Amino acid sequence: MSEIEKRKVGRPAVNATPITLRLPPELLAWVDTERAKQTPEPTRPEFIRQVLEERRGD
Repeated sequence: MSEIEKRKVGRPAVNATPITLRLPPELLAWVDTERAKQTPEPTRPEFIRQVLEERRGD
């Protein structure tokens, strides 16, 4: 079996639980506006993780 055949497809395993999150349009617009201010612009999930980490630090 070649090295390519041994590799698993998809994202690597991490010690995290995926969640589904629904946001009202005005909150999603705020998320997109705020993350667009960062360089490089983070993905929506990464931005939400950043906000939660900052809040957890309080």
